[in-house]
Amino acid sequence: MGAGRGKKQLGRVQDKRLDYCYSEQKSMFWERLMDELLELRTHIEQGRYAEALTLIGEMEEMSRDDKINKIESFLHILLLHLIKQAVEQRTTRSWDVSIQNALDGVQRVNKRRRAGGYYLSQEELKDSIEEIFPAALRQSSLEAFEGQYDVAVLTTKFDQQHIKQHALQMLLESQSG
Repeated sequence: MGAGRGKKQLGRVQDKRLDYCYSEQKSMFWERLMDELLELRTHIEQGRYAEALTLIGEMEEMSRDDKINKIESFLHILLLHLIKQAVEQRTTRSWDVSIQNALDGVQRVNKRRRAGGYYLSQEELKDSIEEIFPAALRQSSLEAFEGQYDVAVLTTKFDQQHIKQHALQMLLESQSG
């Protein structure tokens, strides 16, 4: 098996793991939501409106947390590919498409449909990039240069702040355009 083919298979396996993790999170979210809806119904039927309103607040927070988790999954993919581009000083069509898909995903999930605006502000996006960056860096160390370098060595090959700023700029441009 050629090195390129093995690398593609590794990428597919890692994508499937991310899909599985996301699928598990989604399943747990919907299970919890259904439990909360049943509890909400009980509170309303019993005239316990204060508890019902508290539960609605918790459900809204749960929904926002789910949105943030989805956005951060897309940010992970975005950062992973931006890091690989920076350290390898090249790109591939696959990386370019992954970057664009991640930007589209953040845009789609972050946009508030009815209320307008976004779930995460520019500052919150910046904070999420900071939070997700270490995981994307670890993943990049497995993929860039066919996994030859650990995180410590990889970080010497690019400017981390530049990647973070570039990612934020790309996100803001995708929101405005």
